[in-house]
Amino acid sequence: MTSSLSRRNILKSGAAGAAATIVGWSVANSAFVTAAQASPGPYNSLPTLDGVLETAGASLEGFGKDFGVLVTGTPRAVLRPGSVQDIAKMVGYARRNGLKIAMNGQSGNEPAYYESHSSYGQALVPGGISIDSRKLNRIHYISRGRAWVDTGVTIAELTDAALAQGLTTIGITDYLHLSIGGVISVGGIGGQVQKHGLFCDTVEAIEIVTGTGDVVVASPSNKPELFQAAVGGAGQFGIITKALIRLAPAPTQALVMNLFYEDMATFVADQEKIMVENRVTHQEGEIVRKADDSGWRYKVEAVVYYTTTAPDQNRILSGLRDTRADIQITQMPYRDWLFRIDPLEAYLKEAGFWHQPKPWLSLVLPSSTVQRFIPSVIADLQPTDLGIGFSGLYPFLRSKLTHPFFMLPETRDEKLWLFDLLRFPFPDDPNLQRMLDQNRRLYDLSKPLGAKRYTVGAIPGMTPGEWRGHFGSQYSRLLDAKRRYDPDCVLTPGQHFFA
Repeated sequence: MTSSLSRRNILKSGAAGAAATIVGWSVANSAFVTAAQASPGPYNSLPTLDGVLETAGASLEGFGKDFGVLVTGTPRAVLRPGSVQDIAKMVGYARRNGLKIAMNGQSGNEPAYYESHSSYGQALVPGGISIDSRKLNRIHYISRGRAWVDTGVTIAELTDAALAQGLTTIGITDYLHLSIGGVISVGGIGGQVQKHGLFCDTVEAIEIVTGTGDVVVASPSNKPELFQAAVGGAGQFGIITKALIRLAPAPTQALVMNLFYEDMATFVADQEKIMVENRVTHQEGEIVRKADDSGWRYKVEAVVYYTTTAPDQNRILSGLRDTRADIQITQMPYRDWLFRIDPLEAYLKEAGFWHQPKPWLSLVLPSSTVQRFIPSVIADLQPTDLGIGFSGLYPFLRSKLTHPFFMLPETRDEKLWLFDLLRFPFPDDPNLQRMLDQNRRLYDLSKPLGAKRYTVGAIPGMTPGEWRGHFGSQYSRLLDAKRRYDPDCVLTPGQHFFA
């Protein structure tokens, strides 16, 4: 223990002068202490940092909420790291002092706001230390079809850097302005999952700070157990600081075909036919309102990427049983397609939807039971339950996913389905509790049908027993990895897997 101040240690409490400089943590008082406060009693000195630790002001408030605006939990400090070693030191410091710590892909209340789409407190660390991942924002290189990047880089930033070299990201989410570290920690799913798996399945190596404060490079050939656990591991085994991302040659154009269906059986059959026959390069689906607003119907979004020769539309559409009179076909530049959500985001922000509470729900169902589950959704779902959001529904293949803790139905089905309620409620909508209750009700209905949840969603009241059930046959493996890589459970408490 010491009260000396390092010349490199810039640790701010929100006030000016040496007396306001944060110098350590008082275990007795459960508080960070300043130089002025430190002399009367003992404290554990902070390590020397290249970056900044902030313990007051707007940064704490900004990291005390998330995209869902349903759960709050203000940290005691925000680390703006100047290096990976800062993260390693603070993980070790948190461990020694009984604090929790987590990386967050947002940027608090800074003017250049970045998103983190956890919607139910998953990345929050109440009373602990939140790490601003945006301070690790360097693309180190793009070479030989791969990119080595800091995980505070967004998918959008990497996509544009890759496109400048004739390459593209693959397996990406629909919305691109998310940190790479956050996305690969939870999985990351979009309309290329049928071909490339989740975004985390395009990761070939990581640099990670484990819960013991060790900095490790892991890959399928080096520390494979850690690599398999941490990628898609929801931040439970380490803080991923760099990633090697696989890229592909970039096309230049996108042919977009929207197909509409009046009955679910035909929709499901055609979706799976399109996927199995490899007809398109991007495939999603939705539950949508009928044109006269009299009920629900189904939509397939089928997209083919190309560079020189436009695809044969007749071949792609052959044998499909959509309502052909309603088909919508457009062509656009490939980059415009990738960034297609940006204009919608701008509108949602301008109209007051973006920063409202958002009770999202995401489930993965077996193909064998999806048609038993969706009628329950249709019977329960009112248009106002979505606001101006949407409900996704599309298939993918189990064999394309490679990491064990993105949980999949424990059935024999090779074909699986993602179901989403990505709600953007109307401003001041009084029915938020109804939406959360609906999430809970639909989750309870889905479990006997073999469903698993995608952990970014908002499902209230998850018990330890339900989390054990969620991880199923992988639960003992999860516990073993936790004991090995985060033995004191300091990492990412907001997931509540072990509560």
